[in-house]
Amino acid sequence: MAIRTLEEKFIHDLADIYDAEHRFLEAQQEMVQNTTSPQLKAMIQDHIAQTQQQIGNLELIYSQLGSNPQRVKCDAATGLVIEGQKGIEESKGNPAVCDCMIAGSAAKVEHYEVASYRSLIMAAEGMGQSQITTLLRQNLRQEEQTAQMVEQSTPLLLQQAMRFQERGR
Repeated sequence: MAIRTLEEKFIHDLADIYDAEHRFLEAQQEMVQNTTSPQLKAMIQDHIAQTQQQIGNLELIYSQLGSNPQRVKCDAATGLVIEGQKGIEESKGNPAVCDCMIAGSAAKVEHYEVASYRSLIMAAEGMGQSQITTLLRQNLRQEEQTAQMVEQSTPLLLQQAMRFQERGR
């Protein structure tokens, strides 16, 4: 589909993040089953609920635009999910390293989402869509908070992986 106007670009980008959120929701459900860190597990479980709310916000945006929700395959999300799945599979022999792989994958996802929402917010503001901007800002705040929590948990996860590794020697 050719994208000729800024409104068409906005709708395309909205469909892209709508697809990405669905893909990331499925990936989080897989991640939570493979983590051994109680803190990481709780963080992922909390973010699963947030992701469901974010999808709901995107559906409200579609409704405000007088449109049905659409998913345009997000190749970036597909790639991030595949990379995360490979990391989990390759690190299953060391649960602490697997937790580090999951946290790293989650951080990459959050940064992708932050960039996507920031772009959508700028476009919505430019189109004068204040209600849509508010919903997008809600999603952005949650993504930024999750990214920060993941990044703050990473040093502890790395320390745990180091201790696990040292015990194995």
